[in-house]
Amino acid sequence: MANPATGRSFLQAMTSVEEVAPPLRVVQMEGLAVLKIIKHCKEFSPALVTGQLLGLDVGSVLEVTNCFPFPTREEDEELEADGANYQLEMMRCLREVNVDNNTVGWYQSTLLGSFQTAELIETFMNYQENIRRCVCIIYDPSRSNQGVVALKALRLSDSFMDLYRSNNFNGEKLREKKLSWVNVFEEIPIKVSNSALISAFMTELEPDSPVTQCDFDRLKLSSAPFMERNLEFLIECMDDLTAEQNKFQYYYRNISRQQAQQQVWLQKRRQENMQRKAAGEEPLPEEDPSNPIFKPIVEPSRLDSYLITNQISNYCNQVNGAAGQGFSKLYLMKALHEN
Repeated sequence: MANPATGRSFLQAMTSVEEVAPPLRVVQMEGLAVLKIIKHCKEFSPALVTGQLLGLDVGSVLEVTNCFPFPTREEDEELEADGANYQLEMMRCLREVNVDNNTVGWYQSTLLGSFQTAELIETFMNYQENIRRCVCIIYDPSRSNQGVVALKALRLSDSFMDLYRSNNFNGEKLREKKLSWVNVFEEIPIKVSNSALISAFMTELEPDSPVTQCDFDRLKLSSAPFMERNLEFLIECMDDLTAEQNKFQYYYRNISRQQAQQQVWLQKRRQENMQRKAAGEEPLPEEDPSNPIFKPIVEPSRLDSYLITNQISNYCNQVNGAAGQGFSKLYLMKALHEN
């Protein structure tokens, strides 16, 4: 016979586990899922594609065991209805063949890291309405040509999601939450794992010579096209940031103009009240809500400027990394020529 006290403690433990979930520490991806993502994104590059991630949420590890691409359609087709039906049909087929069909997020391709947009945040919020923890895997085929497997696992920070739900990105709320532009996204480390059978099979397929064409491609000295595109995108982002700053300058000018108008109006009202007191009449209130000069001016949202600043930081890091690799290759070639 089971001990009731033991049963109650077990239920209490299970309840506490459900209420306080451990933070997400790592995204563990199967090698097959990684190859599917890379193949799909490279086949349609430079067009942007997306797909569904399937797997399991186990403690602090989010396991991505499989994925499937979303079909690319023309603009005049019914994208939303057809896309939802396609996802349901694919997941039903995977369930029938005993493959993990739990949605844990989605993947998408990008061009030179230009993924930090309002559409990405909106997609995150839509996913997290139904999935407690989900991630977005970002793959950049253009960076992979530089000898880097450009995979990133991103999620939104909890503080940012709370603020996004309230749709209030003014300066006061941001200072209250202590939220800066670096706190919008959280990057989760990715760990690629394979089963023992797959690892053994890959060892058998490995050629005798460890040097491949990809290794020679990494020695190319020219990084001008990659740097040029990054700098072009960086200049565009700087122009967008300047436009956002102009919005705030216009807002603060309007605030100053309104305050000056209010002071002039209050001085006139006080003089009028002094005359009314002298005449034995009741003074008028010093604030008139119906007057347009007392209507509060709405502060512009800082969300766009936060995203643009994030994007600028991403481009700067890519330029810095490419320049560092380029200098290393040049110094290597200089030493070889001297010898």
